[in-house]
Amino acid sequence: MKISPTSSSENKNSLIFAALGALLIVSLVLSICVGSVSISLNEIFSFFTGGDVSTAHKAIIMFSRLPRTAGCLFAGMALAVSGAVIQSVLANPLAAPNIIGVNSGAGMMVALWSIFFPGLIALTPVAAFFGAFLSVMIVLLIAKKSGASKITLILAGVAVSGIFAAGIDAAISFSPDALTAYSDFKIGGLANVSFERILPAAVIILVSFIAILSLCNELDVMMLGSDTARSLGLNVRFIRPLFLALAAALAGAAVSFAGLLGFIGLIVPHIMRRLFGEQSRVLVASSAIGGAVMLLLCDILARVLVAPYELSVGIVLSFLGGPFFIWLLLRQRGGRNRD
Repeated sequence: MKISPTSSSENKNSLIFAALGALLIVSLVLSICVGSVSISLNEIFSFFTGGDVSTAHKAIIMFSRLPRTAGCLFAGMALAVSGAVIQSVLANPLAAPNIIGVNSGAGMMVALWSIFFPGLIALTPVAAFFGAFLSVMIVLLIAKKSGASKITLILAGVAVSGIFAAGIDAAISFSPDALTAYSDFKIGGLANVSFERILPAAVIILVSFIAILSLCNELDVMMLGSDTARSLGLNVRFIRPLFLALAAALAGAAVSFAGLLGFIGLIVPHIMRRLFGEQSRVLVASSAIGGAVMLLLCDILARVLVAPYELSVGIVLSFLGGPFFIWLLLRQRGGRNRD
């Protein structure tokens, strides 16, 4: 009996998904176990089953490890899916939330919100969304006015990102106590994250993720190019801003509690495309898992590299993402003339 290529591809994808799922579970467990204080698997099992756990370890798990692990899970998922959507909609493999200014726009709005509305912490992700969406619209406008090549879009993003980063510094210089753990926020880190900050952002992330999954057929059509999409009856003028708004919501929600984490939205979608291909539903789902795994593992690495001291996870991501971005730039030889 012959096995069809489609069946073989589906079996391969299922195996890779299963491996990703297993890696996610291992990463989640390690994230709770590893740190300045090691916690055994038996203690974790006892914690979740109501068994006997020391008071100190119970407090560490409840107030430090679990929020941090949940933060990595949601932020990694959000940034990777945001990157996958942005790359697909803009047909630009170099695009990512941190590269085209989405993260910085969200970050500036978070800083301003923390200064003017410190008592409304639950609405911070909403403010971050508006900053993220504003930045991506500005970048698109600049790129369109100056020539919408792939490299032009990236240069516009770098410029806008720099302006918003300066805005964050200016805002904090006037009110240095407004944004707690500012250095961690600017680099990206989850050492001081709490469930109070994660919960409202997690709701936005889940709703946006489900919305993107429900629109994957439209995303597949968008990837064929604007002209082809219009000829197939897709309302490109409505769908493109909608996808960018959902991507901004994901990135903004992640930035609201995890800070200006970079490169997850660049690296993970590229890896998933190589593993699974371009089909949007599979790409979005696999990017969600892959982004969570990447941030969890990088956060674990940040804890153990210079133990007993600890790096911000954003530093680890920058060491990984910088060379990866340079490699992508080198692959885009003549990209200024390609659309």
